[in-house]
Amino acid sequence: MGVTTLTHDTTSSRTAAGLTLAVASAASFGLSGALARGLLDTGWSAGATVALRIGIAALVLVVPGALALRGQWHLLRTNAGLIGIYGIGAVAGAQLCFFYAVTYMQVSVALLLEYTAPVAVVVWLWLRHGQRPSRLTLLGGAIAAAGLVLVLDVVSGADLSTVGVLWALAAMLGVTTYFIISADEGNGLPGITLAAGGLLVGGAILLAAGASGVLPFHASTADAVYDGFTVDWWIPVVVLGLVTAAFSYVTGIAAGRRLGSRLASFVALGEVLAAVVWAWLLLGELPRPVQLAGGLLVLAGVVVVKLGEGRTPLLVEPLPDPEPRSDPRVSESPAA
Repeated sequence: MGVTTLTHDTTSSRTAAGLTLAVASAASFGLSGALARGLLDTGWSAGATVALRIGIAALVLVVPGALALRGQWHLLRTNAGLIGIYGIGAVAGAQLCFFYAVTYMQVSVALLLEYTAPVAVVVWLWLRHGQRPSRLTLLGGAIAAAGLVLVLDVVSGADLSTVGVLWALAAMLGVTTYFIISADEGNGLPGITLAAGGLLVGGAILLAAGASGVLPFHASTADAVYDGFTVDWWIPVVVLGLVTAAFSYVTGIAAGRRLGSRLASFVALGEVLAAVVWAWLLLGELPRPVQLAGGLLVLAGVVVVKLGEGRTPLLVEPLPDPEPRSDPRVSESPAA
């Protein structure tokens, strides 16, 4: 009885910590679009904006990411391909496609299209790993999807850019990659190391693309203009790197490893609501009443998904045989 109570308390504490981290990550990620718009409107290209954002975050995380390995450098060699996919899809691809999307449509609308990713996560886990979603999970997904439709305001015939929609859907694929890889604890990589490696790879790819002329790189030292005020150009650049990239990726990975990719992806829908609030505060883009109602539906869908996850039985790994370890490098994966 005591062991059962302890296990329940530990699981509850882990879930609570995961939810807190997921909300913090969503709120900081949601700031990126509104901040970037201020730079894009002064002549910055999406490629230059993303490259600087990723580059700053990578520089900040590379040392703590290396220290977190505790000398287990073989983990980098073993997971080189995984880090590469993470850097290309979850970092460079998702951010670049999203910033291109916001040049054609409102930040909140682009983000909502991008965050159909939880549906893709559910389908992936079902088809690839046989993790059939519960009825409550499916119901929660349907409710959240209905909320997205309302926030997009497609019923009233809102004008959507086809090019913007395609960029946003491409970003959705990158976000799906982010949730799936971030939640994987089996690779042994500390979360901050995965974030640092992915950011380094993503930044290197973008810089190479810019240097070769494949990706347009334009920047400006003009003040960034927001709703009713201006700031020096470097202020949003630094905030994009430190807050909306370094902080967001580290907390997001930590949340995914505590909640699992499915639940983490649905909780991350809070980024949509955060983006609406930030776009209102920084850009003066006011949501319509129908969009606010949709936001409430999104939150309701997340709650239902959480209830559905709660009904999924916990899988307990069997205890290992009491045999001596032959490899002194084997240790528990450090918490993200």
